[in-house]
Formats: sequence, structure tokens, C-alpha cells
Amino acid sequence: MGSFNLFCFFNIIFHVFVATPIFSDSNNNEHLSSSISTKFLDLAKSPEVFDWMVGIRRKIHEYPELQYEEYKTSEVIREELDKLGIPYKHPVAETGVIGYIGTGNAPFVALRADIDGLPIQEMVEWEHKSKVDGKMHACGHDAHTAMVLGAAKILKQHEDQIKGTVVLVFQPAEEGGAGAKRVLESGVLDKVSAIFGLHVAPVHELPVGHVASKAGPLMAGSGMFDATIHGKGGHAAMPQFAIDPVLAASSIVVNLQQLVSREADPLDPQVLTVANFHGDGAFNVIPDSVTIGGTFRAFSTKSITCLKKRIHQVITGQAAVHRCTAEVDFHEDKKPLYPATINDDKLHEHFLEVAKKVVGNNNVHGMEPVTVSEDFSFYQEALPGYFFMLGMQSLTGEPLQSLHSPHFTVNEDALPYGAALHASLATTYLLNHDGANKVGGKYHDEL
Repeated sequence: MGSFNLFCFFNIIFHVFVATPIFSDSNNNEHLSSSISTKFLDLAKSPEVFDWMVGIRRKIHEYPELQYEEYKTSEVIREELDKLGIPYKHPVAETGVIGYIGTGNAPFVALRADIDGLPIQEMVEWEHKSKVDGKMHACGHDAHTAMVLGAAKILKQHEDQIKGTVVLVFQPAEEGGAGAKRVLESGVLDKVSAIFGLHVAPVHELPVGHVASKAGPLMAGSGMFDATIHGKGGHAAMPQFAIDPVLAASSIVVNLQQLVSREADPLDPQVLTVANFHGDGAFNVIPDSVTIGGTFRAFSTKSITCLKKRIHQVITGQAAVHRCTAEVDFHEDKKPLYPATINDDKLHEHFLEVAKKVVGNNNVHGMEPVTVSEDFSFYQEALPGYFFMLGMQSLTGEPLQSLHSPHFTVNEDALPYGAALHASLATTYLLNHDGANKVGGKYHDEL
């Protein structure tokens, strides 16, 4: 779902962060976890951290960059990591940044933020409106980046008490570019035992301070396709001398819909949408060719693969029935098939335990699976991962616009909750991860 450049850096007041250790020598991990969660949220809400995150988010918002072009965004991230004294690797996957906090040794746990924007013209009139025509942070990736940096700021002040290494993943190209796949291919996460990510959710049912997620399938896997159907053009008054690709394409669209209604298991949700249909020519001219395109979505690799195969068969087969030929392109060179986002069961238990301590029992909600896609799923194919939704609706304000809308806005009051949850999920994971695979993942010896 989501690129979201110089920041103001506020000096950290020493006693706020280090006068009272967050961790102790107690063996009571339950007590430690509760103490960590409460303290981290207080720190995230403090002006020194909150105002800093807001400044970062707004400056990134002003200069959105599209997939694999996030050079200024990456520069801002690296400047802030340098100020915090956090080492990092760059470039990773073209423009990505990978930071490290802790011992540098196992176990390793990762926090992910996507950093790219969208090719959308912002229509929101405010002081920090996008300064780049035709580009906007319309999916909250600017907020995601600010929250992981906020977690990093808090964690860095307690680095000597972290029981392992927190890996900060600032990932490019989530919006269709499969940046997560390229981060994995770089090898920087080979020794990571678990990864956490979140997405802001502009829905009325999820106010600020609330979170939602579930174990198992959370978001659908997806693919895209284009097809060109070739016929023979002619005059509309004499169709017998033409081979009509419009008729063939129309039949293809109708028959594609039957793949879900007649072939898919009703208990296995799938979606196939033909979203464009284009044929050149005048109103009285049968064109030589027609192009169509769309997407397909499902919650398992098997179903996605089957849909892809059948889409190709239906398009080429129906074209042949109408004496046409067809070319089908799934664009996997540019956008590979996205797997479904499937949350690890043990990490779900960990999330529930931590989230209830950070935001309160009544503010942690379940949710139904949704058919949008997220390239966080690539991480989950390689290691245990967990993804959740962060509420940001104000109960006293106007309803927020949807993701990918030119009118989309971020309620910045949500930033402390995201930062505190990130920091708490990582630190308590490391506290509980003693090599016995208590909450998922494998134990690794060193970076």
C-alpha cells in the first residue's frame, strides 16, 4: 500500500531518557514487559520525541519520491541516524537504509518502514503540502518512516540494555515495486529471526490509540495483467469484412469473471477485476486491436498461481474462438506476484501481549482479512513476520480520507503509539528470545 527532506533535530534532555533504567535485572519478564511498554509510550509522547517525529514526517511529506527514486528521503533518514549515532548500511535495494541498534549479535529482530510515495497530485491545502507536482505521500509512508525513527531514537538511549540487535529496515518501492523482495535478496536480513511492520488506517472504527490485526491471512496476494487482442479492422457498416477484437475482448471480460464465480472454492476468497478496456478508432470503425488490463487477488500462493494460469488460458482461448490472437503480459519483470500477507501465530500472541500493555486491553481489536496487498508479505515468506493496523481517526474531527486519495491526511497524534509499539515489540521479543524459539524464528550467532 504506499514515499513518504532536511529535518529539524531537537536536543534530547538527558534525564528524560536515562535517569531511570527501563530494564532491570529482574527475572520477571511479565513485569519487565509491562514496564517497558508504559515507559516507551511516555517517552514517545514527550515533546522531545513527538515534535521531532512530526518534523521528520512533514519534511518527508513535502518531497515525496516514487519507487527506487527515494534519494532525498534516504538522505534524510541517514542524517537522522548519523545524529543518533546509529550505524547503517546504504544503499540497499537502490535507495534503502538498514540501521542497527544493540549488541550487534543475535538474536536479531527487525522493524520495517516503507519510504516511497505515489504518483498523485496532492489536493490538501496546508503548510507542508507536497512541493513536487504529481507526487504525494498518500499512503502514510512518511508517517511510517517517522515512527520507526522515533522508535530508534528511544531505543538508542537504552542500547546497552537491549538483549540482542534491533534492525531498522527503511525499505523503498512498496507501491508496486516489490522493494521488500529486493531487500531480502540483498542478504541484509539473513540472520533476522522476526520482523514487524504496521500501516496507518484511516477508518472511523479505529481511533487514535487503537490497533487491529489477526493471526494468519491478513491481506491478499496479487498480480496484474495486460492483454492485447488482435483482429482485423474495418468499417462498422460491414463487419463481415473485419475480425472484431471488441467482441472478442468483451467475451474475454465476461468469461474471466466466471473464474471466481464458477471455479474458485467459495470458502477461498478471490477477486479478479478488469479495470481498463481500450480500443482506438472512430465510432464507426472496428479497430485492429483492443487492450484490456486488471488485477487478480487471493489469499494463498496456490490460488494466485491457478488464477494466473487460467487468466492466460481464457484470454488466448476466447480470442481464438473469435478468430483473433492475443498477447498476455503479467509484468512480473517489473512487479512480481505478491504473496498473501500471513501473520505468524506465535508473533500474534506476542503482539497481543505487548499491544495490550501499550494501548490498553480494550484498544486492541481483531479484524477480517482485506483484499488489498502489501509487499511486507515477501518478508513473511522468508521469516516469521507480523503486520498490524494503527488507528488514527480522531473522535472529534472530520472523518479521514482513504488511502491513495489526493485528500488523504495523517493524524499525527498517532505517531507516538506507532513508535512505542515498534520499540516495545522489538525489545520484548529480544527479552523472550532465549534461543528456544519462544516467539518464533531461529537463533543466530552473529551479524
